[in-house]
Amino acid sequence: MTQFSGNLIERQREHFNSIAAHYQAARGGTNYVYLNHLLWGTVLKGIDRFRNRPAKVLEPMCGFGDGLFIVKNFLSDQLTYSGYDYSDAVISMVRQQNPVLNVWQADATKYDPDPSNFDIVIIIGGLHHVFRHAPEIVAKCARALTPGGLFISLEPTYGNSITRNVRERIYRKNPLFDADTERSFAVDELLNMFRSAHLRPYKIVYPGLLSYVLYFNPDAFPSLNIGGTTCVKALFSVDRLFYRTPIGRFFSFATLSIWEKPQTGQQEGL
Repeated sequence: MTQFSGNLIERQREHFNSIAAHYQAARGGTNYVYLNHLLWGTVLKGIDRFRNRPAKVLEPMCGFGDGLFIVKNFLSDQLTYSGYDYSDAVISMVRQQNPVLNVWQADATKYDPDPSNFDIVIIIGGLHHVFRHAPEIVAKCARALTPGGLFISLEPTYGNSITRNVRERIYRKNPLFDADTERSFAVDELLNMFRSAHLRPYKIVYPGLLSYVLYFNPDAFPSLNIGGTTCVKALFSVDRLFYRTPIGRFFSFATLSIWEKPQTGQQEGL
């Protein structure tokens, strides 16, 4: 494993700087893009509260702006987008590709978003990179939501010891990961972070099944990226049958959850 500086947050920044170009190139592939279209189109279908009206979106740990693609394509095209990431290499690349996009470098463990300022907060695979600070980051981002706003999260999780051990071994062996600074969450551990931030569940699904394993991490597992979009669609069609079941929760390598900030006076009973 490459040697990084001692501070773990700084180590994460250096790690992402070192893999940024490879990460972006791999995730531009057809199968990955198509799986994301199927996944988010299915999970976000029917959420129309942001249709035909402006929406302010915050993406902490934004990476290359996957959250912008998701919200713009499936929730609202009238966006005011803000995103930040601690990797200066990533932010530099995003600015080069889209100079007018409002992105900046910031440490999510220290940065406090403006309270009650955003209709949507979206974090895609960011919390597990700062797992020691994840509950406080969720709490800060929850405060940034307007009442009635949505917090969208996709994180690696485990529902049993086998999937946990498999991922831990991968994190130790695969140079695209850093086992000292990232780990997955137990499902209840993740969900309780959002409940503790006084958010209520809107939708929870478990998409980390076969199509996810094969196609969602092409940067780390290029040999698994087999077949074309027909294969992606077929496997996804089977996986989605288990998205909201105990079987899906048990076997899934990821949890996708959507949380709602209650309107004023609706905090009780969460």
